Amino acid sequence: MYHRAELAIHQYLENAANGKSTMSDETIDTVAREVAEALKRQFGSGNKRGEFRLRMSNIGRPTCQLWFDKNKPETALPKPTTFVMNMMLGDIVEAVFKGVLKESNVAFEDTDKVSLPVGDSNDTHVSGSYDLIVDGAVDDVKSASDWSYRNKFESYDTLAKGDSFGYVGQLAGYAKAAGKKAGGWWVVNKANGGIKYVPADNLDMEVELDKIKQTVETVNKNEFKRCFKPVPEFFRGKPTGNTVLNDGCKFCDYRHECWPNMVEEPSRMSKAKDPKIVAYIEE
Repeated sequence: MYHRAELAIHQYLENAANGKSTMSDETIDTVAREVAEALKRQFGSGNKRGEFRLRMSNIGRPTCQLWFDKNKPETALPKPTTFVMNMMLGDIVEAVFKGVLKESNVAFEDTDKVSLPVGDSNDTHVSGSYDLIVDGAVDDVKSASDWSYRNKFESYDTLAKGDSFGYVGQLAGYAKAAGKKAGGWWVVNKANGGIKYVPADNLDMEVELDKIKQTVETVNKNEFKRCFKPVPEFFRGKPTGNTVLNDGCKFCDYRHECWPNMVEEPSRMSKAKDPKIVAYIEE
């Protein structure tokens, strides 16, 4: 365990599972209120896309994606039918986790809106609401698939290596704006309810703040440049001669618009009955 609160959380959950602890009505009411607010947010607005602006929630994402968000949002792939439910699950997990934290007698400061001035003259402000502060450090709460829980969130280094969603930059921005340390991520496994803490122990604040500054400058210049290059395909450790989409583009809603010569189809090399889908870049 990396955080002192982990032991308290797991002890409370163990007691709850065995009928030895309860959740107060006050905490239940708070969780219910936060879930109701999330329902209104996810369903009440119809999820309409508002005017583009840089926010803490997107400041860590690749600048090429942000360019499309700003200039050609209509070219994004349609959201899957699972999108709203997945977002809702994340909101529920955060609300329940905070309830568990409170019942575990772990003191924390709840979400608050902050704003980070960026640029040489601080003329751009990037705003957002952090999740919580524990022991004087800003933490984020994330729900994750079983694969992400075990692999992506194995450590800070594994997260930072494939951080196409910009979680590291997001946490750094929140911490700087709040005048606090960057703590880490409380991660809940959506498959089995597992909880763990991933500390941002190798986060270099100056490096991340410089990235945020560069992102703001690039978005303000409004010049498009691809962030990732295609890579050679390997199958069972050997090159196939095919070229495939970079992993950094895998979950991008604009990958078809950005790579018009991309073909997503079952693996050309696999003989499996249900081969995985591979994004090939045609010459």
